[in-house]
Parts: sequence; structure tokens; C-alpha cells
Amino acid sequence: MNDKANPPKKSDGERKDRLAEALRANLQKRKAQARSRRAGDPDQRPEGLPSAGKMRKK
Repeated sequence: MNDKANPPKKSDGERKDRLAEALRANLQKRKAQARSRRAGDPDQRPEGLPSAGKMRKK
């Protein structure tokens, strides 16, 4: 049979270490995103859509 079809399973410890590292990296990325959003300027766009009565006629 082909040995590449069924690779040997990794131990649970290796899997847990890999998942823990991925979780830490994801948390750091989210924290950096939150800090960059707080540091940014607020939007200057008007909220919502204009009503039909406020639209200019041509």
C-alpha cells in the first residue's frame, strides 16, 4: 500500500502545542486590530441614507 495515504499520527501534545500557538497568534492579531481602530479618527460620513424629502430635484 501507499504509505503517503496514511501518515503516522502526531501525538496529542504536539497538536495541543500547535493549537495553543495559533490561538496566541490570533489573539495578538485581534489586539493589534483593536488598538489601530481606537487610534484612528472617527468617520466624517453622515449617518444613514437621506430621506426622500431632503433629496434635491433636478
